[in-house]
Amino acid sequence: MPDAPPAPAPLIDVRGLGFARDDVPLFGPLDFSVEAGEALLVQGGNGAGKTTLLRALAGLLDGATGEVRLHGVAAAAAARAGQVAYLGHLPGLKADLGAVENLEYLCGLLGRRAGVDIVQALGIAGLAGYEDTPARNLSAGQRRRLALARLWLSPAELWLLDEPYANLDLPGIELVNRMVRAHLDAGGAALVTTHGAYAAPPVRTRLLVLERREDPA
Repeated sequence: MPDAPPAPAPLIDVRGLGFARDDVPLFGPLDFSVEAGEALLVQGGNGAGKTTLLRALAGLLDGATGEVRLHGVAAAAAARAGQVAYLGHLPGLKADLGAVENLEYLCGLLGRRAGVDIVQALGIAGLAGYEDTPARNLSAGQRRRLALARLWLSPAELWLLDEPYANLDLPGIELVNRMVRAHLDAGGAALVTTHGAYAAPPVRTRLLVLERREDPA
């Protein structure tokens, strides 16, 4: 009987990841992995390092220790920056550009998922009719939805979502959950940070809890 094929490597596998600020450890060393079709919910209070963890994984911070592997291949910070989609606290939009113009600009920088149209993505995000509206004239919730449209357009398999429910009403929260579920159903994975104020997306989820470190005496 032939041997069974080896199990696929996790989409992301993290070993010994740590980060220090001014020589004071903020978190780590951390070991965790996330499979395709799975979400990792990262919980912790203010100062526990949730945002720093996601920024380190996105390749946006220097100085992190440890190893990050994507699909079993070691990926340095510079390489990870082009393979993940990061949704941070700030929407990362150009205030004077319209919604479509912002998405065209960002897709030019970061790529676009095959078969997904910009106007279609705006409709999915609940921004139909705002195609030409400058970002500065959108509400905080609408700017968040525009950032979610950009996320939907991303070709990246790994989503890093820092407090994705911020500034969203209940329909917006449900939108995030639908997007995460669809992304995982398509073979992607996600890390989602939360203070615990909202339920996790209704998907296969693991939990990582970061504890805030006390300042040394």
